[in-house]
Amino acid sequence: MSDKQEHGAGQATDQVRPEQVTEEAPSEHLTEEERLLRRRARRIGAYRSAERTLARLGLYAPLRERLSLLDGADTFYDLDEPSDLYGNGVVAALKVAGLLGKEAAAFFPTGTMAQQVALRCWAGRTGNPTVALHPLAHPEVHERDAFQQVSGLRPVHVTSEPRQPTADEIRDFEEPFGALMLELPLRDAGFLLPTWEELTEVVEAARERDAVVHFDGARLWETTVHFGRPLAEIADLADSVYVSFYKSLQAFGGAALAGPKSLIEEARTWRHRYGGAVFQQFPTALSALAGLEHELPRLPEYVTHARVVAAALREGFAEAGVPWARVHPEVPHTFDFQVWLPYGVDELSEAAIRQSEETKTALFISPWDEKGPGLSMTEVNVRAAALEWTAADVKAAAVDFVARLREVAG
Repeated sequence: MSDKQEHGAGQATDQVRPEQVTEEAPSEHLTEEERLLRRRARRIGAYRSAERTLARLGLYAPLRERLSLLDGADTFYDLDEPSDLYGNGVVAALKVAGLLGKEAAAFFPTGTMAQQVALRCWAGRTGNPTVALHPLAHPEVHERDAFQQVSGLRPVHVTSEPRQPTADEIRDFEEPFGALMLELPLRDAGFLLPTWEELTEVVEAARERDAVVHFDGARLWETTVHFGRPLAEIADLADSVYVSFYKSLQAFGGAALAGPKSLIEEARTWRHRYGGAVFQQFPTALSALAGLEHELPRLPEYVTHARVVAAALREGFAEAGVPWARVHPEVPHTFDFQVWLPYGVDELSEAAIRQSEETKTALFISPWDEKGPGLSMTEVNVRAAALEWTAADVKAAAVDFVARLREVAG
């Protein structure tokens, strides 16, 4: 059963408390949706009770823990100031434009809205509503055709390979496009980034075609180690950049769009038209400020340690004699990466849950996704909690996981 099917068993099921899913009915009497809900509840419950894990993600944290993110907010913001009204106040204190080296920036409640608005504005300026992007990019996979249905944009794909596009592919594409959107990193291909040289060549190729360049930088914060460049230098390659506050920085939500002042002024108008002028956003904005204050400086450390974790996982799988296993990419480009194993989703999910329940060590906390007959993939997230793990700890956990997997698979 695939990750998509498990997620399809209810849009809010990752927020279900384990005690909300009954264990009374025998599994053979459950519907498929009920079975997936039960497995998800077990997975999240086991993760929450685990004493060791590679990441403590806000997505799975209880409400009390999430609210604690604002503890000490008075150390980075004057809480005696008025709360925001429709985007001023606390929201205005988010110094994203400076961090990204852009003229201006605007806060958006979601990245989906921020990118639609940005590319809609660019389409009006270029006179071309066609957006070149990867078929694995977020708008194509996770937004229900919003580009076409809501914003009147027409996406085209310069490559179907599970990697970033090349400069030659941009130059040789057979039809004109007004904007090139690059997702950095490309999450669904394995959180992949191009080299710095490849990225600059791709941008130059788009410029040769008189196209603007927009970065889907939801996770741009974590790319500095791979590129060996500061954020502002990376963002300077693009005409506009979107960044998320919750994916890397663990905020409650929110996003920002940065670019030329005239574009951002127009974007604010469209933000209102799209319903993004939320009355008060100060809790989300304060959580974003907390992320910029506390998490942003630590991201390079997480990326460096992700490489240790990835290497130790490979060694653990090899020692356990798994006939085929892959950590992708071999050297992670960010602090997230993929693990592929030659087993079905049900077996892998059960083994991961049992390891969490029985050893209080949660090695794999994300769902597994079916990629072919007897082949599945999961994402590994490395955050502050992983810094307590040595390479030997990771290797031992991988060996233990494989032992449990073989018990489940029979």
